[in-house]
Amino acid sequence: MSVRTSGIAVAAEGCPSDESVGGLDPDTLPDGLVVADEHGRVICFNAAAARITGIPSGEALGRPLEDALPLQDVEGRRWWRLTDPYGGLAIRRGQPERNLLLGGREVLVSARYVRARPTGPVQRLVIALRGTEARRRTELSHAELIATVAHELRSPLTSVKGFTATLLQKWERFTDDQKRLMLETVDADANRVTRLIAELLDISRIDSGRLEVRRQRVDMVAAVRRHVQAQTTAGERPDRFLVRMREPLPDLWADPDKVDQVLGNLLENAVRHGEGTVTIEVGPVSDATSAEGTSVTVSDEGPGIPEESMSRVFTRFWRGSKRGGTGLGLYIVKGIVEAHGGTITVGRAPAGGAQFRFSLPVAAPAFMN
Repeated sequence: MSVRTSGIAVAAEGCPSDESVGGLDPDTLPDGLVVADEHGRVICFNAAAARITGIPSGEALGRPLEDALPLQDVEGRRWWRLTDPYGGLAIRRGQPERNLLLGGREVLVSARYVRARPTGPVQRLVIALRGTEARRRTELSHAELIATVAHELRSPLTSVKGFTATLLQKWERFTDDQKRLMLETVDADANRVTRLIAELLDISRIDSGRLEVRRQRVDMVAAVRRHVQAQTTAGERPDRFLVRMREPLPDLWADPDKVDQVLGNLLENAVRHGEGTVTIEVGPVSDATSAEGTSVTVSDEGPGIPEESMSRVFTRFWRGSKRGGTGLGLYIVKGIVEAHGGTITVGRAPAGGAQFRFSLPVAAPAFMN
């Protein structure tokens, strides 16, 4: 008989620390493993369990489980007396993972009851232990996301509230030009809030693997030129942009809205954080090991990205400078590109600035999938 815990098969006959478990030494397992026999005495306490609990293996082996691993719930109740694995319901198969306390430490604990027959007595009690560092990192990431969103929403909403309240109270006192200016500011701030909400929805879909790609034929060169035109319309000099094309380009089937998101983000980053000429190169994928597709490279002549930061560019909240932004854009860009089956990389441009290159495979239209 065997039981599976944390993906590892553990023999029901016991797993002394000097013997292998399912062909593996228990001390090689990444999670803590504790096994008690039919009398509730510890017969296995691997190295990870000792590290997580702070209890040396030698002190735990041979002792009653309740003494060797005195777990308590958040209300201070003794866990083994509360769950009573040896004397409780005979149909119970184990305990789901939960956060418990061990001498002031927080430990994630799950248990499996091994029985010779479905309602027979417990022959082995197999406990898996994990530290809470991973959960804390997740909670910290969520807290940071909430703080970022609150900060980014506060400024535009304060502006919207201030201008609308002023207009409502003193409409007759302002000239038409003043009213237009305030309404244009409100409109711009409302667009900023809309973009932030769209980013949050994209992050949710990326993290859950639900980002939908609606493929249509995309003219990448036309899309690039459209975004360059948008930048010049917004006040950038036309001679700041250089578009290079390597033709012929293969037919590309991608989600045009999401391609626009990628291009818009990369060009905006190059303009905001870079310097000099922004060069956009569009061409067929030239790597013989990759599938046929289209590649786009965006580079600038600014200070570039420090070598030590390259690995963090596509993570949440990474900011290349202190010039604003949520730090979510490149994380979303990477998620969009990968949802298309493509790749994106960052490096140093020939002129010394930052260089982003993404490739999208040719793929097939949505109605053929």
